[in-house]
Amino acid sequence: MQTKHLDCGFEVKAVNEDGTIEGYGSVFGVKDSYADIIQKGAFIKSISEHKRAKTMPAMLWQHDAGQPIGIWTDMTEDANGLKLSGKLAMETVKGKEAHALLKMGAINGLSIGFMTKQSNYDEKSEIRTLTEVELWEVSLVTFPANTKARVTQVKSTEEINTLKDAERILRDSGFSKQDAVSFVSRIKTLSSRSDSDEVGELKAALQRLNSIIH
Repeated sequence: MQTKHLDCGFEVKAVNEDGTIEGYGSVFGVKDSYADIIQKGAFIKSISEHKRAKTMPAMLWQHDAGQPIGIWTDMTEDANGLKLSGKLAMETVKGKEAHALLKMGAINGLSIGFMTKQSNYDEKSEIRTLTEVELWEVSLVTFPANTKARVTQVKSTEEINTLKDAERILRDSGFSKQDAVSFVSRIKTLSSRSDSDEVGELKAALQRLNSIIH
């Protein structure tokens, strides 16, 4: 098995005590430190095989097969890469530690472990393009190797109750203060209904924005 380190650059935004997490284990079209690029479609067969077998690749700590820290509950390919949802084992010491480190932002890297099934090698550029891989595991890691695959969210039960909450979430997503304030102001202007209606409209808008960002 060849272990890959693909770092995605997004920061953890919120933390839920139940340990639910989301992120990208791999991003398409990005050259990693091994001079490999994963092509869109590379995970489709492996994901389908896991679904037929009612299994999932392991969720490990730092690629250590002796340290599972939870389970992946869903994996799909989207336009960006390998999108993941999972849940940390909060009743275990390692699961709690991982959750605490994610919560404080000490780690947010994801890295995949796999076997290459099909690939193309360009001798001129010395780049290998992976077109099909057999996915074995996705780990939480401290030092991923390139700049495109991180935990994007540790889900929270925290609600968006005010427009200030929305502004904060946008800032956490990487928006400048001016852009975040401008977006929230536009949403506020659109709403002339009750506060609860305003919050509902804002949540819907943020969900649409989140799908674009990620």
